[in-house]
Amino acid sequence: MRPFPYKSVLTLLLTGTLAMGTVHLAFADDDDDDDDDERGRERSGLFESRQTPAPVVNATYSQECGSCHMAYQPGLLPPQAWAQIMTPEALANHYGDDASLSEELRTEISTFLGADASDVSLQMVPSGAGNAGGASALPRITDSVDFKREHDEIPARLVTGNPEVGSFSQCNACHRKAAEGNYDERWIDIPGHGPWKD
Repeated sequence: MRPFPYKSVLTLLLTGTLAMGTVHLAFADDDDDDDDDERGRERSGLFESRQTPAPVVNATYSQECGSCHMAYQPGLLPPQAWAQIMTPEALANHYGDDASLSEELRTEISTFLGADASDVSLQMVPSGAGNAGGASALPRITDSVDFKREHDEIPARLVTGNPEVGSFSQCNACHRKAAEGNYDERWIDIPGHGPWKD
């Protein structure tokens, strides 16, 4: 029997290596697809399997509310939660601060928040919504079921114990594209810690 030629062995090795590389690329491409579902919606981070919240497009809201804290996207809470937050009484005791507005500004901002709190917010069920009482009873994004689920593995020392963050309500401290409504894990960078991966 004729011995297996050296050139054939090299050809087989090269073919095998190329085949493994192709398989690796296929799986790598598959991993990228995990971030999008069949409708092209992002699946990473807070809005897994849902649409990302639409960016804030109301200048009055950005100016009046965004001057004190991040202008949270309307889609982060249901319309009824925004309505509860935007009553004159609730604004007078807005989580411990007086955020009272003229009736004209309050109406404009309330209308914007209610109209744009649609697709995403339907999946957000704040545990505090519907409670009567003072500022502590106002709905909080951080009390929502989805928020808690997405943040339950993050040690408090990285957020509430981190002087560069201070609170889970400071979304933009760690989510570098939060202001754009992008909460994808790829854009998380916790001050003093770095990227976060589940």
